[in-house]
Amino acid sequence: MGSMKASTAPENGAAAAAAAAGSTACNGASAASNGGGVERRLRSSSASASWAHLPLEVGTRVMCRWRDQKLHPVKVIERRKSSTSSSPADYEYYVHYTEFNRRLDEWVKLEQLDLETVETDVDEKVEDKATSLKMTRHQKRKIDETHVEQGHEELDAASLREHEEFTKVKNIAKIELGRYEIDTWYFSPFPPEYNDSPKLFFCEFCLNFMKRKEQLQRHMKKCDLKHPPGDEIYRSATLSMFEVDGKKNKVYGQNLCYLAKLFLDHKTLYYDVDLFLFYVLCECDDRGCHMVGYFSKEKHSEESYNLACILTLPPYQRKGYGKFLIAFSYELSKKEGKVGTPERPLSDLGLLSYRGYWTRVLLEILKKHKSNISIKELSDMTAIKADDILSTLQSLDLIQYRKGQHVICADPKVLDRHLKAAGRGGLEVDVSKLIWTPYKEQG
Repeated sequence: MGSMKASTAPENGAAAAAAAAGSTACNGASAASNGGGVERRLRSSSASASWAHLPLEVGTRVMCRWRDQKLHPVKVIERRKSSTSSSPADYEYYVHYTEFNRRLDEWVKLEQLDLETVETDVDEKVEDKATSLKMTRHQKRKIDETHVEQGHEELDAASLREHEEFTKVKNIAKIELGRYEIDTWYFSPFPPEYNDSPKLFFCEFCLNFMKRKEQLQRHMKKCDLKHPPGDEIYRSATLSMFEVDGKKNKVYGQNLCYLAKLFLDHKTLYYDVDLFLFYVLCECDDRGCHMVGYFSKEKHSEESYNLACILTLPPYQRKGYGKFLIAFSYELSKKEGKVGTPERPLSDLGLLSYRGYWTRVLLEILKKHKSNISIKELSDMTAIKADDILSTLQSLDLIQYRKGQHVICADPKVLDRHLKAAGRGGLEVDVSKLIWTPYKEQG
């Protein structure tokens, strides 16, 4: 600040005597020199205070520069040495962005952290305020769509803590599957010998995984599969669905579970895949059938679950495949003559997809159906469980409780408004292309 005063003094003081002006300039230069020294000492003191925190302890909260080049609040989950040096600066930190879902947790280098914002003991209320950053409506919508933290509603506090402790650090950072390299989202319990592999290479047909690209290349020369093992039960244009019996194809089923767990936070990994059927959706071309997603279901479910896990792989998301998989699971339920519901808890993206599917299916029926219709009739027509129909209609304010029973209020204008808000549906399932016999009837 002193140097600025020194440079402006002669300009503003044109009426002053030359000696006085010289004196002012001299004193200003002195002030500038002293100011610079103070500033350097302050910076040095600040840097020393920041470096005194190193290495950062697990649990520390600090601001971190994310991929959008903006600073975001994070919590340090784990740390590791980045070299053999004994310097406290030679650490990398595994951080959780407190604004976002755990799928964005990652290892970061020290230079990404703003050490002047270190907080080692944060009150929970203060933490809540720190994560409630001001955003534009557009930014808030984008974050809500992809980073909402849900899916653990049915875990008690102790189970949730145990789950988060066991899975707190992603063990595999990337995978290669077909022509895609994909960043993983969550921990998956691969065999211990794979935990030191930052990237795994999957055969896209048999789902065997390897540590090195050369291993995959050798494998591909020997692998004679060009589609998932099992029966093709649906083919429409370039889309195919394969039913894979976990008992007949145990290794494939286990590998699929390992792969899926990299993108599903809340599900238990079933090593006993014998009890499950896997429905693998593929895009087909002249090179083979390439997996885009899948759902699994128990062969015999006492709770009427028609789906256990559902996943659309990240490169294929936002293309309608998730809704297609959901619709397909209900078409199977119709063939079985049963009502169905997905196993809980649902993931955040799974819940969004299901609520969107239920909303569109029910609204379209109500719009076409002129006379009164009951929830049971809706359930019989759609194979959607009555509880799911009730919760969906309640969320849309389309149901009232009168004289001891639920009454659907289907005003056409309200239905149109909700249909417009629900957006477009997914890819249609052409039931005429489905060739399938329920499991219980197979020989």
